[in-house]
Amino acid sequence: MNTAGLSKSRLERMHHVLLGYVERQEMPGLVALVSHHDDVHVEALGTLAFGDPAPMKRDTIFRIASITKPIAAVAAMILVEECKLRLDDSIEPWLPELANRRVLKSISSDLDDTVPALRAITLRDLLTYRMGFGSVMAIPDTYPIQKFIRDYRIGGDGPMLPTQAPGMDKWLQKLGSLPLLAQPGERWMYQVSGDVLGALIARVSGQSLGTFMRERIFDPLGMKDTAFHVPPEKIGRLPAFYFFNRQTNKLDFFDDVANSAWRSEPPFESGGGGLVSTIDDYFAFSRMMLNKGWHGREQILSRATVELMTSDQLTLEQRAGSDIFFGTHSSWGLGMAVDIRRNEIFHTPGRFGWTGGFGTTAYTDPAEGMIGILFTQRMMDSPEPPKVFTDFWTLAYGAME
Repeated sequence: MNTAGLSKSRLERMHHVLLGYVERQEMPGLVALVSHHDDVHVEALGTLAFGDPAPMKRDTIFRIASITKPIAAVAAMILVEECKLRLDDSIEPWLPELANRRVLKSISSDLDDTVPALRAITLRDLLTYRMGFGSVMAIPDTYPIQKFIRDYRIGGDGPMLPTQAPGMDKWLQKLGSLPLLAQPGERWMYQVSGDVLGALIARVSGQSLGTFMRERIFDPLGMKDTAFHVPPEKIGRLPAFYFFNRQTNKLDFFDDVANSAWRSEPPFESGGGGLVSTIDDYFAFSRMMLNKGWHGREQILSRATVELMTSDQLTLEQRAGSDIFFGTHSSWGLGMAVDIRRNEIFHTPGRFGWTGGFGTTAYTDPAEGMIGILFTQRMMDSPEPPKVFTDFWTLAYGAME
């Protein structure tokens, strides 16, 4: 087997290019990790905030947003392996709020212009993000349903602080009062399936999502800093978080550490995007997936389950209209993207992972024995990857010997 590592000169190039983003003040700092077989390289650059000399460190705790999704999928598949859930079982016994669904006749329909759902939503629908409800990729108030998604704080219509979400039971009731946007199983739609998945895990396990994840994933993998909030003794490791304000044409606080929404336990632990983590914690999770469910002597999932999760689960028709997320190179497995075509240096068929709207990206490439993770503290401006992501992946793949 090829056990070559990483090129020192190419890693120096990575250092200088990534440092440029900090020096140009496009972000205060970042932490990046690349591993190729047994060779692991980490860059911690810049500071925790603009105007703050405290340096970014390897153990800095980031709001990881949507790269929570693969972890939630692993949690669900643990329950499948224990036969407490089955992929094609209805979720209705556990989530009666989402029983007897009706479906809008079209996205532009009023909320009472519906037809009955042809079948119940299943666990497979949640994992493949085909439950029939998700982000409406349109200007706000283009369609009647958008106002209700916003007013009910369902999510998927823009960034939201965890403190702004309703509690899980209330959220499910609100979601259950709205019609679906598509028939269950019909097409991939972003975000909401992940939060329903988290609620399902909580109901089936009889534990909070965070407790189940901690006991079954985080503790066995040594992910000691991954959780749905940051406790007081660790708050000094949380960086400030910024978004680009188009009105002022500068970066402004989205979440300031002094008043951070991540200081307290959230009303609803979001399986779609609620976790905080460190680069080494997420690396432990990624290595487990690369090693087909194993981490040292701990087995989280079977090889067969990991191979299922990381294989393409969508038809061309099911991902139609999702080009802004997938382009032509990617599709979706169970809870994560899977590359299906090589049209970039770093798009290898079989590579799996995802990106987070809070400036995070993490992918694993089984063919290369490679893992890459980049955590920043700047919100993405659109679903299309920012230049720092593209540069990181280009540099990471260029560094492999």
